Amino acid sequence: MEDGIPTRCEQCIVRQFNSLRAMSKEELRRVSESKTTKLVKKGDSIFKEGEKLKGVYCVRGGVSKLSKLSANGKDQIVKLATKGEVLGQRSVIVDENTNLSATAVDDMEVCFIPKETIVNSLNSNPDFAVEMLRHMAHDLKEADDVIVNMGQKTVKQRIAEAFFYLKANFGEDKDGFLLLKLSREDIANVVGTATESCIRIISEFKKKGYLKTSGKKVAIIDEEGLRNVVDGF
Repeated sequence: MEDGIPTRCEQCIVRQFNSLRAMSKEELRRVSESKTTKLVKKGDSIFKEGEKLKGVYCVRGGVSKLSKLSANGKDQIVKLATKGEVLGQRSVIVDENTNLSATAVDDMEVCFIPKETIVNSLNSNPDFAVEMLRHMAHDLKEADDVIVNMGQKTVKQRIAEAFFYLKANFGEDKDGFLLLKLSREDIANVVGTATESCIRIISEFKKKGYLKTSGKKVAIIDEEGLRNVVDGF
């Protein structure tokens, strides 16, 4: 990580996307005084699984992959965290080592907020505590959805669905390619399959005219055909 440009939390629109919006002006002032802003290069680690976190990370820009190492040594990506999301809040609140790793998918800017600042606001501001719980409950729901998809959908369905997710959440460039460029290994780790299987299925989707690729870049060119795959037709 490298030091970034300091910003005032009171004036930051990013907080509107997370639990910090429930903080008072005085609490936000204390966060601004205690936090540090960091630049994280693509591929660099923000924190690793099993680490004892000393605070949380608020994403100001860029995308992070949250992953867990499985028993067979493969990383399972459980979430892609983007602008406005807070990383590490569960571990800080329950005072446990983190059970996930966070790695920058592209260049990122994050604000590190010390644990003491978060805990003090949790103890004194019920609205902030409820808002934090609400976001954690949302994360739990997303985790439940991942478990259901892994158990009930085929690998082809999950890969097709992953491309629609990337399009809906991160958009496309002027040429129709998905803005967020994931490696084939990362796509495989998102859906829970071997990289070789992912490469083979993407190649099949290309032959059928559902996708086109250019290096790591992928574009959906037949939405109806790819949607039929998701629906199991």
